[in-house]
Amino acid sequence: MSELDWSTPDGLAAITDHLAARIEGWRPPVAYAVGLSSASSSAELDFGHINTPGGRHGLPAVILATVLGHDGSTATLELTTSQLAAAVESLEPAQACTELDHPNLAAWRVALAEAQSNPARTLVAVFVADLDDPVSSEADGAMRATFEGHAPSL
Repeated sequence: MSELDWSTPDGLAAITDHLAARIEGWRPPVAYAVGLSSASSSAELDFGHINTPGGRHGLPAVILATVLGHDGSTATLELTTSQLAAAVESLEPAQACTELDHPNLAAWRVALAEAQSNPARTLVAVFVADLDDPVSSEADGAMRATFEGHAPSL
C-alpha cells in the first residue's frame, strides 16, 4: 500500500483491508473488547468499550489481532501492557479521521493507564467470531451477557 490515508472513513477501511490481508485465516469478529481486571479481588472485568454485533469498528480489531498474532477466531487472550501500548500506538493515526468517533482508542488508553499504574491488574482481549461459538472464558461470557437479546451459556 503506497499511501495510507488515515483521514477518511474510506481510507481507514482500505487500511483495515490491507492489514487484514496480512493475517492468515483472518475473519472479522462479530464482537470484541479489551477487558481489565478489577482493582479488588473480584473476578469481574471492566470493558471500557465493547464492540457489539453489528458494529463497524473493524480497524481496531485488525490492529489488536495483529499485535497478538491472532486470526479473529473466538478466543480470550492474555494481553500485556506492552502489547496494548503497541495497539494504542498503531491505532492513534486513525484520530486524523474526525468524521468518526474512536471509542476503542479512548478505552484502550484508560485500560493501559490503569494497568500500568497497578501491576496487579491484568488485561485480556476477547474475540467472538460467531455468536454460536462456545464461550471461551468467563470474560467472554461476561462480554456476551452485555449483548441485547443474547444470554450465553457458560
